[in-house]
Amino acid sequence: LGCLECCIKCLGGIPYPSLIATILLYAGVALFCGCGHEALSGTVTILQNYFEVVRSPVDALDVFTMIDIIKYVIYGVASAFFVYGILLMVEGFFTSGAIKDLYGDFKITTCGRCVSAWFIMLTYIFMLAWLGVTAFTSLPVFIYFNIWSICQNATVLEGTTLCLDPRQYGIVAISEAKTVCAGSEKFYKMCESTELDMTFHLFICALAGAGAAVIAMIHYLMVLSANWAYVKDACRMQKYEDIKSKEEQELHDIHSTRSKERLNAYT
Repeated sequence: LGCLECCIKCLGGIPYPSLIATILLYAGVALFCGCGHEALSGTVTILQNYFEVVRSPVDALDVFTMIDIIKYVIYGVASAFFVYGILLMVEGFFTSGAIKDLYGDFKITTCGRCVSAWFIMLTYIFMLAWLGVTAFTSLPVFIYFNIWSICQNATVLEGTTLCLDPRQYGIVAISEAKTVCAGSEKFYKMCESTELDMTFHLFICALAGAGAAVIAMIHYLMVLSANWAYVKDACRMQKYEDIKSKEEQELHDIHSTRSKERLNAYT
């Protein structure tokens, strides 16, 4: 029975809204980082095998260098939001404890209120950042959807000249002609390859992960705002209780003083 009561007490102290938002954040970030990393690797393979794009021998900002930079950014995003999710969970535990122990010995400090306000501002900034990431991730999805559509139309419409030119998307320089047209062996190999299909679906999963991260940030904002309102109300209640207890103590002291004066006057 004692162990059961302890388990119920522990489960009751878990901030479930923060826990749900943390799970959603971790799932979204893991989906975005994992699928995005593999999709970028598949993009490199497609560019090298079918469009014959080579890495620049000099230290220039070509498409391969940009992909490497994005991969390093993905590593940083994964580690940063793993830590940030833990911090938000800890903040949820402390805020829940402050609310539940409002009438106990637990005191809500000014530092705690400032930390809650700081998390609200930081989470709002991260939500805007993830909205930008979601918009940026939709670009390769759009590009691969166009490539997939051209491959489908080339097999249905015979005799048409459909070409894929990476210069249209700024992947290679204008002076470099890397066009792959329908009817060539490379075109059909690329359309039938697993790299194209897999990379396309990986980018879609990465886009879904970024969207899940946005939803998690919005969920965190709702939780943090509600906790901030509860903490603010708790501070007012604490001030009210302190003033009330102080007035009661003063009235008790006055009553005791008058009682002593009456007793002395009677004697």
